[in-house]
Amino acid sequence: MTTSFGPSYVRAIAPYIAGKPISEVAREFGLDEATIVKLASNENPLGMPESAQRAMAQAASELGRYPDANAFELKAALSERYGVPADWVTLGNGSNDILEIAAHAFVEKGQSIVYAQYSFAVYALATQGVGARAIVVPAVKYGHDLDAMLAAITDDTRLIFVANPNNPTGTFIEGAKLEAFLDKVPRHVAVVLDEAYTEYLPEEKRYDSIAWVVRRYPNLLVSRTFSKAFGLAGLRVGFAIAQPELTDLLNRLRQPFNVNTLAQAAAIAALNDKPFLEKSAALNAQGYRLLTEAFDKLGLEYVPSDGNFVLVRVGNDDAAGNRVNLALLKQGVIVRPVGNYGLPQWLRITIGLPEENEAFLAALEKTLATA
Repeated sequence: MTTSFGPSYVRAIAPYIAGKPISEVAREFGLDEATIVKLASNENPLGMPESAQRAMAQAASELGRYPDANAFELKAALSERYGVPADWVTLGNGSNDILEIAAHAFVEKGQSIVYAQYSFAVYALATQGVGARAIVVPAVKYGHDLDAMLAAITDDTRLIFVANPNNPTGTFIEGAKLEAFLDKVPRHVAVVLDEAYTEYLPEEKRYDSIAWVVRRYPNLLVSRTFSKAFGLAGLRVGFAIAQPELTDLLNRLRQPFNVNTLAQAAAIAALNDKPFLEKSAALNAQGYRLLTEAFDKLGLEYVPSDGNFVLVRVGNDDAAGNRVNLALLKQGVIVRPVGNYGLPQWLRITIGLPEENEAFLAALEKTLATA
């Protein structure tokens, strides 16, 4: 007799597959780690800011004790920065943690969650993890169709995920359109506005989602991360801002000590390091221009992006993404195939340092010339 452990909806989950680490590619293809370029995981190519490194060094003497479970100082810093009470802030082990906690907090088994086609893979994983029903709304120009998402809401819908900018496509929704959407969402349906890449937006595209939380939408939760522009991907710090009715539920499920001592110290320093953020955004804009101009010269279709990555089509057959990805790996360039998103002809390229972008483009041109 065979026994299957766990609910069927958990067994049906395909585990999240992260970008290949440099060490794995070096072992697999016999390459020198120092020569490998990683443009797969939307990390900040500048790495961790020096301010955060210094803060971690100072905090290291406290590692024999548990972290501050309520992260008082980090919440105070976020409270001051965003103009909300500290008890409106929930911390996560990366923003992935926030997304999964939200699904558990707001949705019962059998109820539905709405999200867009080609949106972040964790939305599907979080939905499956609570035994909810996914309502996946077809994308328009690789981005969210907000009118269709409104129409897709059913009596049992309890949560909507919206990513802005969206990963892996880089598409962006104007603030006015988001406001019009939020005005029409029933108040018993929570909306998670995932803004992991918001720090890369140019000034003319910015909108004040935190003010929406404070003044207008008690069902809105804004999720952000320190993993991208702030350069703390390895420390895993995310946060959510929402009114107390939502944060109370999140904190009932949040694991104690889910943000460690070093991460808390580094996040406070990075939050206040404006020069590093400005340098990161400027470098990203420069790299975006280089990549997209090269794609234009190569005749490659790409999706205009407001994140720190670009989605580019590298062929017309469904094996193209994996084929080009493998050829790039053999040349020591790691990018992200996105066949798991239903985009097998495309690759997602993180914007790197100038020399990393150039190395990728040289490898890509060589690969396409011999295809």
